[in-house]
Amino acid sequence: MKFPIIAVLLLTLSTALLKAELDAKYYEKTCPQIEDIISETVQSASKQDPKVPARILRMFFHDCFIRGCDASILLDSTHTNKAEKDGPPNLSVHSFYVIDDAKAKLEKACPHIVSCADIIAIAARDVVTLSGGSSWEVLKGRKDGRISKASDTINLPAPTLNVTQLIQSFAKRGLSIKDLVTLSGGHTLGFSHCSSFQSRIHNFSFLHDIDPTLNIKFALELKNKCPNPNTTNPNAGEFLDSTASVFDNDYYTQILGGKGLFSSDQSLASDSRTRWIVEAFAKDPSVFFKEFADSMLKLGNVGVLENGEVRLNCKIVNS
Repeated sequence: MKFPIIAVLLLTLSTALLKAELDAKYYEKTCPQIEDIISETVQSASKQDPKVPARILRMFFHDCFIRGCDASILLDSTHTNKAEKDGPPNLSVHSFYVIDDAKAKLEKACPHIVSCADIIAIAARDVVTLSGGSSWEVLKGRKDGRISKASDTINLPAPTLNVTQLIQSFAKRGLSIKDLVTLSGGHTLGFSHCSSFQSRIHNFSFLHDIDPTLNIKFALELKNKCPNPNTTNPNAGEFLDSTASVFDNDYYTQILGGKGLFSSDQSLASDSRTRWIVEAFAKDPSVFFKEFADSMLKLGNVGVLENGEVRLNCKIVNS
């Protein structure tokens, strides 16, 4: 039986639409300088402020985990709406200016072409590479969302979650147990304030003042830096691993030694579903680097919008 020509055309169009996914060469003709512009912006900002790499990587995670990778974390609050960046877990997310700077340069080079969501994804790759980690070809073609609600940030994985809760949180975003352990390795970069781990070193339980899964020497060092939950300097805290400005596999060595800063991190070393992956990454950094690149690509596909927009200003939706 032969299909009418119009039916064949519709079938072909439908198939093409189904395959309209992210593409590493998405801007090859419309904005070929995109990678260079973003890379130069990220490098310049990182030289001025060593905290930038950890902040950009965290920004990417927090963006993708809410409504998908749609740059909703960049939108400012309005008088009628409190946006994601003002939700409690995101108050410590900084360096939005780096994305804004890259966007301003891209608007001059290729106006109305590059989405803010793609800028975050590329910048996240760049900060990993710049810090000594792996590199990968970022898939592009994301669109920017128009919705951003602070109330949605309750869905971000908290530093107090156990492995089962973490697995469930990642599974809702189509991410596996391997992705969970791999992406948690992003904590190889960065710093945490005392408030995120105070409960582990002060009055942990009826039986223990300190979380017994913590290395005792490490715990006492933390107590010295964060002596009292009520009087601790709000800027006090601890680096997430011993090489916090270098992207490496030290995070996994740390948690195997009971030096995971967050209980969510430490739990990965005590659960049979995740420990074997932690051990593999601690043993061979090259395995971690490869898996991290793969998981970042997978995370970058979460919630990609088909009908979003390309914001002219990353802070506000187009009018």
